[in-house]
Amino acid sequence: MNIQAIVDQSFHSKTFRELAEAPISALRGVSPSDARALSQAFGVNTIAELANLNFFKWACAIQTLAEVEADTPEQQAKETLLDEAVEMTFPASDPISVDAGITRIEVAPEKVDAARDHQHAAQVKANTAKAK
Repeated sequence: MNIQAIVDQSFHSKTFRELAEAPISALRGVSPSDARALSQAFGVNTIAELANLNFFKWACAIQTLAEVEADTPEQQAKETLLDEAVEMTFPASDPISVDAGITRIEVAPEKVDAARDHQHAAQVKANTAKAK
């Protein structure tokens, strides 16, 4: 991490130990009036005191756990119902048709070349004979 991106310019040359003891206003974006408000509200004056503030630790823990929290049984049930509804609407096994009775796309017998499609070979021969 580039420390220069998170502390004011006058603190760029400081060590991490020195930064921990620096005033909260050393953090980029924290004004002296913001630092006074934090001091009045929580009794913290340095970066280390801010980092060790229980409210801050609790907030970080809650956010971290929220990112990996498992769904509740109700949320899981809703997701399962949604998945099933989508599958019923757009079956993965037959994306062309929702009719389970269709197993392939049919082509009119007169359009099928019997050399490649033997399913309708007799009809093709009959249609060809009629055409002559």
